Amino acid sequence: MKMQSELGVTIQRKAPTKLHPFTKFFRGFETVPTVRRLFGKQTKRVLGALKVEFFSARFGYMGTSDIDGHLLISTHHLADSEFRTVYLDIVHELCHVRQFRKGRPLFYPKLSYVDAPSEIEAYRLTIKEGQRIGMTRRQLVDYLKVEWISPAEHRRLARRCGVGVKRSRARAHRRRLKK
Repeated sequence: MKMQSELGVTIQRKAPTKLHPFTKFFRGFETVPTVRRLFGKQTKRVLGALKVEFFSARFGYMGTSDIDGHLLISTHHLADSEFRTVYLDIVHELCHVRQFRKGRPLFYPKLSYVDAPSEIEAYRLTIKEGQRIGMTRRQLVDYLKVEWISPAEHRRLARRCGVGVKRSRARAHRRRLKK
């Protein structure tokens, strides 16, 4: 769809997005018990059909499109973050994929991020997966620290995920990547 203005310019308003097969970049997730519980017998088919879009901004981590359910992943996060963090973020986003496929909202603009039912469900699942792979309570609490939530919100999220935390001055585990 092109739009023209009185300024004498034309702007193509629909830009093509390059989507890649999830399984080209992320292998073996169909065997992860937590992922198998998410999608059941359809796990291999769902992951085989899932698309991923990479973006190169130095901020942001991962997300799930609320338009078509594909994953959006920062190339900087993918390359520079700790392996377990990326792994757990993928599990988290796969929970959002399932929510999307079931027609459930991913975003709740009137709620705090840590109060959104979609986020609580995804983080609880992710914390259980972290426990399954042997992460300590402290590592899991640190995983929940992100720069866009306050210390009070972090404590609330940790409590809701079963890894309650007392007040802490520790910095966010995941920070915006420096240039």
